[in-house]
Amino acid sequence: MSEHIDVSVIVPCYNTERFLDQALTSAEQNGRCSLEIIVLNDGSTDDSLDIMRSHASRDERVRIIDKRNQGYGATVNRGFDEARGTYVAILEPDDWVQPNMYDDLFEYATSFANDEAELPDIVKTPYWRVWMPTTPRERLLHCSYYQRINVDHQPFTLSECPRLVQHHPSIWSAIYRTDFLRTRNIRMREVPGAGWVDNPFLFETMCQAQSIVYLDRPYYCYREDLPGSSSATRVLKLSLERWHDMADIVDRLCPDDDGIRYALTVIGFRYAGEAIGRGALEDEELHAMLESVFSRMRTEDILALENVSPQLRRLAFELSNREVPKISGRGYAQALINEFGYSIGTNGVGFALVRTGVYMERRKRQDKRSADYVG
Repeated sequence: MSEHIDVSVIVPCYNTERFLDQALTSAEQNGRCSLEIIVLNDGSTDDSLDIMRSHASRDERVRIIDKRNQGYGATVNRGFDEARGTYVAILEPDDWVQPNMYDDLFEYATSFANDEAELPDIVKTPYWRVWMPTTPRERLLHCSYYQRINVDHQPFTLSECPRLVQHHPSIWSAIYRTDFLRTRNIRMREVPGAGWVDNPFLFETMCQAQSIVYLDRPYYCYREDLPGSSSATRVLKLSLERWHDMADIVDRLCPDDDGIRYALTVIGFRYAGEAIGRGALEDEELHAMLESVFSRMRTEDILALENVSPQLRRLAFELSNREVPKISGRGYAQALINEFGYSIGTNGVGFALVRTGVYMERRKRQDKRSADYVG
């Protein structure tokens, strides 16, 4: 293997034998850049380690680190420490990437630089949502920010395009300059299990980056809502805790940035709305956490959220002990129409109808609980 490495792909594994072969095979389908694939076995008790060894025996770019179980954050951090590449990437072992993702992203990065010192801190892309994974209805769909990241120049900073952080924290659909992470001391939070540590990592990297470039081409295939995954078994308390972590980062790094604060509010309502729809108002601890989340949001940002129902926004004012204003529903109706049009344009009429039905049913639960509480 060459001494110089362009991209280090970090694959943190814990009991992922079902999909690991596909993930590693997909990473190996890069041949133009100098690549290393660091596969970290986080104390797996299934056959994951054997699958890693099989790949390492036939591809010298695969490097195995066998370690005791420490959780996702600590495992990724170990990968950061071991990485020799100019850039690092994260590949979840139950996902896969399309051929030449890392070749293309590294070449895109170098197109903005005359030498290594000028390389962008982050290269970001959209991703493919793997809808209904492992079923006969499985298909690839565009993510919610595809064709929505509009910048008039590159590289740019998050302040110039805060929409990058208001969607799913897709930290794996990017590559990060290794020296950027190390000099800024950016690490994953080390907590048991997965712990939703991708949320604060997203904000820490994006807020600190001095140069971001965006390629509106999806490569990464993300299996969403797999049984047993952290997204399918999400703990409501954990999502609200991580929102506070993100808010702390914004307070520290960009407290006066209106766009980033608005994006943070969008995320907060997404997490709070789901919690409310699942009965959080009847739980004393979650009720207090909702009060805390809404209290950290600015009044002008709550009022500006036209894609959030008036009932839920009124509840936010109620729970944060502020005067509840009159909020019209006309902007909300138009926002729903606009979102439906976007879904048709990116993923087709069939999916748009299914997604709208699911969305409206979830919002109906949220709005009923919100209206009952406010009275």
